[in-house]
Amino acid sequence: MIDSALLKILADGKFHSGTSLGKTLNFSRSAIWKQMQALPEFGVEVYSVRGRGYRLPRGLDLLEVERFLDQMSPKTRAVLQHVELKTFTDSTNLMALRNIDQWRDGALYVSEFQHAGRGRRGRTWVGPLATNLYFSLMWRFAGGAAALEGLSLMVGLSMVQALAQLGIKGVALKWPNDLLYKRKKLAGILLEMQGDASGEVSVVIGVGLNVAMRELSGLTQEIDQPWTDLSSISDRSIDRNELLGVCLSKLIENLQLFSQQGFAAFMDSWHQVHAFQDSYVKLITAQTEIAGVCRGVNAQGALLLERYDKIEAHYGGEISVREIQPTG
Repeated sequence: MIDSALLKILADGKFHSGTSLGKTLNFSRSAIWKQMQALPEFGVEVYSVRGRGYRLPRGLDLLEVERFLDQMSPKTRAVLQHVELKTFTDSTNLMALRNIDQWRDGALYVSEFQHAGRGRRGRTWVGPLATNLYFSLMWRFAGGAAALEGLSLMVGLSMVQALAQLGIKGVALKWPNDLLYKRKKLAGILLEMQGDASGEVSVVIGVGLNVAMRELSGLTQEIDQPWTDLSSISDRSIDRNELLGVCLSKLIENLQLFSQQGFAAFMDSWHQVHAFQDSYVKLITAQTEIAGVCRGVNAQGALLLERYDKIEAHYGGEISVREIQPTG
């Protein structure tokens, strides 16, 4: 892996000689060279000029704990009992699950790069180093699995509301856990639960948000669906520390309300940003495909599909939604 201290020096986007880097970090010039050779593997562009040294032309917008915590309201910041930021990890959800015995509630895990990031249905989640947001928040619920109905929908709505707060409009939600912009994926949510299905449960709320994916990065070739990022849809520069702080504040604020009132408190707001409301869609499961008109969701977060003049409720699991055009 790349040394974190080296990344902090290179983040300014200026030239740094191998000799000066080696002296600062107590590395040999050969070790510095190997580190620089490895950076493109993580989607980072490197310039190397004889006599001047190394430079990252785009620089790096690195996350800093105090900077993103400063963006949070005192009330929401106080909820966080443990904050852990890593440069490299397998996935922030796995970080949370490994520490669940110690931190079952109010723990936040953030990383600059995930080499085993995960999405729904076993998909991988990829992105260049220090460009997107990957975070997982632990939250404890007292009402068992029933208390989690509609949770992923509320989390998605929280992200849309946070982005709107930063002036980024037009983001829509795809049931049950994707953020879209003009039908392209902008963010995804992965929830994982541990505990008593009828008693107290802890949920890992994992969020991956595309901020500056960089089309030319080789890592983006691994993505098997249309995607976009905030840098492509926003007319303002994105400060990832500000973005993370605002997203966390809105998420924690909504989690506190969700814990008291459930998804019903958010249902109307969710419908206002539903990408496929009243559209003809196809639900894909492991066994079958079902087509009908999407009528939104109910108070339990189930997707409502109109077929043959009847409304059917479809719950989570291995279900995907695809918009299709009616024929005839």
